[in-house]
Amino acid sequence: MISVVIPLYNEEESLTQLHAELDRTFGDGALGQAEFIFVDDGSRDGSWEVVRILVKRDDRVRGIRLRRNFGKAAALTAGFEAARGAVVFTLDGDLQDDPAEIPRFLAALERDLDVVSGWKRTRHDPWHKVYPSRIFNGVVSHLTGCHLHDHNCGFKVYRREVLREVGIYGELHRFVPVLASAKGFRVGEIEVNHRARRFGSSKYGVARFVKGLLDLVTVRFLTRFGQRPLHVLGAIGLGFLMLGGLGLAYLALLWLDPANRPIGGRPLLIYSATFLGVGTQLVTLGVLAELVTSYNIRAEDTYSVAETVEFTGAEHTP
Repeated sequence: MISVVIPLYNEEESLTQLHAELDRTFGDGALGQAEFIFVDDGSRDGSWEVVRILVKRDDRVRGIRLRRNFGKAAALTAGFEAARGAVVFTLDGDLQDDPAEIPRFLAALERDLDVVSGWKRTRHDPWHKVYPSRIFNGVVSHLTGCHLHDHNCGFKVYRREVLREVGIYGELHRFVPVLASAKGFRVGEIEVNHRARRFGSSKYGVARFVKGLLDLVTVRFLTRFGQRPLHVLGAIGLGFLMLGGLGLAYLALLWLDPANRPIGGRPLLIYSATFLGVGTQLVTLGVLAELVTSYNIRAEDTYSVAETVEFTGAEHTP
């Protein structure tokens, strides 16, 4: 079965047409069984009423309504938990993602990939969204090592085992391929047809890019130091301790020389003491983070199994 998860927020006008396009894509049965999971993330228009109508018309449609607007990551998580397919698609409900591209995603997935992300090479969005997005994608690819042209594209497909191992929260939904790549899953991308918005308005503004940069710091930390926080906090703390120690050592040498004036009024004394205090706090914080990590970490979080093979003990019969 193929599961299609569509998070939506105030998309009343586009849902009927989106369902019709999904029906055309899967209608002939060539792609196998399918289910369409619409997750209403606290819409304030008639989106949920439209979903209820679609459920009555098509037994492949399932609806989930969240009590309020929890964010796209929460809506996707709800859809992932409800999905029954071995392959899970995500696409937005605003009709800018073209369901006719789904067979191309499946073909790419068969090329020994676990995640396939869409690349909106030609975007029908305002320039003030396109160019910052390109800069953001370049920074993400450089810092994480997961090289994709369009990390922000919501049109993606995953194998079930990826979603079973990679958890998302906050605004980390755009970084699922990065988190999957850090686990050893194979990630690729294909160019997709990006259509101009026909209904409603974009839900994203300038704040999205600020949150994206902060989330990038989170992802960088999770993928590099999530299981060894002392390595980063302790390293920075030791650097401050070294600077503070060198400063105090220099002042001690001056203090031993009677030709020098007293060191109590020197700014270096204040800086050195501050460096020592900050360094001590960072090392201590790193140790506490290690204790919390060791208490909460599960054994299966430290690795990812691709496959297993074992001897069954059956005798070979020629």
